[in-house]
Amino acid sequence: MKFAQPQVLWMLLAVLPALMGLMFWSWRVKQKLIGQFVRARLLSSLTIGVSAARQKARLALLVAAVAGVFLALARPQLGFAWEEARQRGLDIIVAIDTSRSMLAQDVPPNRLGKAKLAIFDLMRLAKTDRLGLIAFAGSAFLQAPLTLDEAAFQQAVEAVNVGIIPQGGTALSEAIKTALASFEKGNDNHKVLVLFTDGEDHDAEAETIDAAKEAAQAGVRIFTIGVGTPEGELLRVPDEQGNPTFVKDDDGNVVKSHLNQTLLQQIATEAGGFYLPLKGASPIDTLYARGLAPLPKTEEATRLTRVYQERYHWPLGFAVLCLVVEMLLPERPRSRRQEPASTAPVLPQTAALLLLLLAVPGAFGSPSRAFRDFQSGDFDDSFDEYNRLSQQKTNDYRLHYDAGAAAYKAKKLDSALDQFNAALNSPEIVSDPQSQQHAYYNLGNTLYRLGEPLPDPDKKKQYWQQSIDNFGRALRLNTNDLDAKNNLSYVKQKMEELKRQQQQQKKDQNQDQKDQKDQDQQKQQPQQGKDKKDEKNQQQQPSNQDDKKDQQQAKKSEQQKKDEEKARQEQARKDQEKKQQQAQQGEPGDQDQDKGEASAMAQGQMTPQEARQLLEAEKEDEKILIFKPENHPLKPQPGKFKDW
Repeated sequence: MKFAQPQVLWMLLAVLPALMGLMFWSWRVKQKLIGQFVRARLLSSLTIGVSAARQKARLALLVAAVAGVFLALARPQLGFAWEEARQRGLDIIVAIDTSRSMLAQDVPPNRLGKAKLAIFDLMRLAKTDRLGLIAFAGSAFLQAPLTLDEAAFQQAVEAVNVGIIPQGGTALSEAIKTALASFEKGNDNHKVLVLFTDGEDHDAEAETIDAAKEAAQAGVRIFTIGVGTPEGELLRVPDEQGNPTFVKDDDGNVVKSHLNQTLLQQIATEAGGFYLPLKGASPIDTLYARGLAPLPKTEEATRLTRVYQERYHWPLGFAVLCLVVEMLLPERPRSRRQEPASTAPVLPQTAALLLLLLAVPGAFGSPSRAFRDFQSGDFDDSFDEYNRLSQQKTNDYRLHYDAGAAAYKAKKLDSALDQFNAALNSPEIVSDPQSQQHAYYNLGNTLYRLGEPLPDPDKKKQYWQQSIDNFGRALRLNTNDLDAKNNLSYVKQKMEELKRQQQQQKKDQNQDQKDQKDQDQQKQQPQQGKDKKDEKNQQQQPSNQDDKKDQQQAKKSEQQKKDEEKARQEQARKDQEKKQQQAQQGEPGDQDQDKGEASAMAQGQMTPQEARQLLEAEKEDEKILIFKPENHPLKPQPGKFKDW
């Protein structure tokens, strides 16, 4: 329950006691005036049958009616429904310089801090625009893709600091080229690049101007914001002990950083924008009013928004009911001599109640009810409701995702598989990489659970291979997801164990067949010897020397078989040890895990922590997608290297 106009409740706290005091005062005045015109001994006979309690009840009903009216004016809201919001806006990418020259304090608190405050002002003005962030120094990196999520963009800006880009220096051309690659292809939105820098470009200025011309040909406007002063400031950075030290070049001279306004003006002119120094009262307001607001904006469906349900009908209906009851409630009780079962006063009350019931909405929003069922643990009802809503809006990947999460919790793995696939097949999920990564992660868990109880090893391997593929896709979207990395390693280990079991079973079957064959041969040899002995007895030509030779040959044959069996067992043991050593080495991607996890994986066992991580299939909390720049190889620069 929430109130859209909570300030009205403060008025109610002031008005309600005043109204009650006024009622009490009027009651006392009324009794005093009656005493002046009627003698006290006659008052009881003249007011016979009048109930003081009913009079007070009528006054209480009036006070309750006033309270209900004020509550209705406060607009109580309970429950919500998802509605598609359409917005008109621009695609704005903000590029911020993170080189060491941005630590100069010629503008307070320093150049980087001043630029971040200005970006927050731009975010406040660009309510309907999509914002993205690029951090650049000697190279450039897309810190946050274009998004309407203000919290995600704000967190990305707060994470920017000097040193976030490994390569030092300032490469304006790299920032412009990265921005061109970050805009969506085939999008009709007007594309804008806002460049916050001091203009100390350590690349060739001709290369930067060429990049600006390329941006203009691609339809991107560049607005440059100069941070710093033309007079410049000596660069000081904290050392390992935190003490400020001056930055020096290769010749040992102290570096002084200046604002290069000429280059920034040239970049803006080539790309159809203008240059604006970051000084004065409200430079960002000027930028948005003169540069961004006049640009044409495209209307497009962006996302679902919560629309809360108005519940002012309830207190308003209560107020009307109190007034109706106050009007129909007599001051004296009805006499018993009157006709019984009179329905005259009942009919108006019944009609008022019916009108009240019709005025009050009958149910909450369906998504909110499904979400409450999910939170309370009633996953079956939650899945049924989400599934019904997803069938009504088949392209809404959020409803499919929620239905899959509820189905997974309800142990309906086949339904969860269908819902997660439906969410990933929705074209709108491409614009939401965070939800796409979560869907791949949950799909990997679902496929593993589907294959785990299967008796057929081939089908189990098929499901687990699909689970490995989906965990890999989730990691490609978010390389910092430790849960996806742990689950991927665990499923790979289970897959290897299954393969070893199949190979061992196959070897055991072959060995059993070979042993059976040897036993059959051993049974046949004594029988053949017995036949020969019978034949000799029949011929009555015994020979002791021949019997001795046969016995020696039989002993040699048995000894050879024992030696061969022992050699086979020794070879099988060596093969098993070799495979275990290979399994302990693990996959190449497992080397990034900690030592404790690697030890558990080498023993072929799971730690309790890993088991809990695998069982946690759902992640309901919001994750902010913050990208971390990779260590690109340093770009060779002509002449002396400048890393500020």
